[in-house]
Formats: sequence, C-alpha cells, structure tokens
Amino acid sequence: MYTISEVAKLLDVSTHTLRYYEKENIIIPDRNENKERLYSDMHLKWLKFVMKLKQTQMPIAKIREYARLFEEGEHTTQARLELLENHLLSIQNQLETLASTEKMLEEKINKYREFINQSKSETVK
Repeated sequence: MYTISEVAKLLDVSTHTLRYYEKENIIIPDRNENKERLYSDMHLKWLKFVMKLKQTQMPIAKIREYARLFEEGEHTTQARLELLENHLLSIQNQLETLASTEKMLEEKINKYREFINQSKSETVK
C-alpha cells in the first residue's frame, strides 16, 4: 500500500490532483485507522489509465462516467466499450490533425529557411 505522497511521486502528479480525482469519484482510495488515504497496486494501475485518458484530452466528465460504469458492474460493459471506442476515434482525429499540421509547419519552416539562405547568398554577392 502507498500513501498519497508516495503515489504522487510515483506518478509525477500533485497530491491535489489525487484528491481532485477522489472528489470527482474517479478513484476511491482505501483508508487506514487514522483515515489516511492508502493506494494499492490496482489503484496505481487505474490512475495510470486515467492519466492516459486525460493526456489524450478525454474530459473529466467522461472519465468520471467510465469510472461510474465500471463500479456498476459487468452489465455496463457495452456502455464502457462504446465510451472507449468514441475516445479512440477522437484520438485518431487528433492524430490526423497533428499530422496535417506537422506537414504544414514543415512546409512553412522550409520556405523560411529557403528565404533566409537565399537572402544570405544575395548579401554575399
């Protein structure tokens, strides 16, 4: 079991973030006799998944919904699948946008480099 500080350090997040996830019912840590939060390896695995969802722009409301569905049990499997499939489509759209933006930026950068190199060679003449 890990304390909130240990988990924060392991995952490179703040304790505030972990408390926020708890407030949003995204994670419910265990408690010891002093009411201090304790996290298991399963909690860590879940938090790593949550952080990947967040890094890929899944809104907290959707993460909360997924967590709620998971807690409700196996009868929500189809709804969880659909939620993750929709998020995968969103990621794929993000990748397409990033790829086209990367291409545009590379073209623009190359034009600037060409212009700068051409200006330098004309100055030398």
